[in-house]
Formats: sequence, C-alpha cells, structure tokens
Amino acid sequence: MQLNYIFMIFLGWKVFFHPFYISLTEIRYNPNGKSLEIAQKIFWDDLEVALGEIHKTKVDFLNPSDKKKLEEMVQAYLMEKNEIRVNGQPVKLKYLGFEIEEEAAWFYMEAEKVPLPKTVDVYNAVLLQHFEGQQNIVNFYLDRKPKSLILQKGKERGRLEVNGTR
Repeated sequence: MQLNYIFMIFLGWKVFFHPFYISLTEIRYNPNGKSLEIAQKIFWDDLEVALGEIHKTKVDFLNPSDKKKLEEMVQAYLMEKNEIRVNGQPVKLKYLGFEIEEEAAWFYMEAEKVPLPKTVDVYNAVLLQHFEGQQNIVNFYLDRKPKSLILQKGKERGRLEVNGTR
C-alpha cells in the first residue's frame, strides 16, 4: 500500500513538473567607448539541442570535438537570432566568444560607434523555435537601473525608451 502511495505521488509530480526555458541578455552602454557591451546567458544544454537540430550533428559544449567549428556555429546562430537598433539605426554586432558557467554559458558580443541611446529596439529569437515557452529576458543599462523586456514566441521584438541623459 505504501509503495502504491509513493508511486502515485511520484507520478503526480511527473505530471505537474514543467521545465522552464529562459535566457538572459544584459546590454550595457559604455559612454567612454561609445559602445554596447552584450552578455547573453543561455543554458548550454538547450543550445546544444538547437544547434544539433540545425546542423544535424551532435553538439557538446563541455567536450567539443572541434572547438573552432563550435565557435562558428554559435557565432552564426547568435548573429541570426539577435539584432539591436539604437535610435532607429541598426548596430553591427561582433561576436567575441563564450565561457561556461555551471549549467549555463555566457556569450559575449559588442557593438562599436554607438550614439547615446534614446530608444533601443531589440530582436531576440534565441531558442524560440526549439522550446515551447522559451522566454528571453533583456536588461539594458545606461546607468545603474536597467530597462527590461521579456521576449517570447510571437513577441520577438521590443522597444525600450531610454532617458538618454547621464
């Protein structure tokens, strides 16, 4: 009887367990360098799934068989799935690399020669076609307090109105 009770509790948890999919993008305006510094935190195992589906190959962030090829796949994916416009003008994103941090990885990009932002339009479609319920949180910092967006399937774009004064 107790075994049946334990099994029913276990089954109940399985039914109600619902994984969540999320990424975090932090965009910081550097007034000295007139640049955007972008750090995007993505669960590397989710990105392995997405890149594996796209490239029809096994992807392994922890033990890549070809690190250069992995970097190329990541760069192409992130450049396709991210876009930023400042004051209505597109900025050119440059991929810098990534580092693994436990269950997630930080991916770094930058944009140079960026004017002081008044509006920031963000497109972020990372993992949206691969995971139902994926949400991409975007925090933009001009000073200390961020302006934030939550982007998801059907709402891949968002606009932030930035004060523009320092």
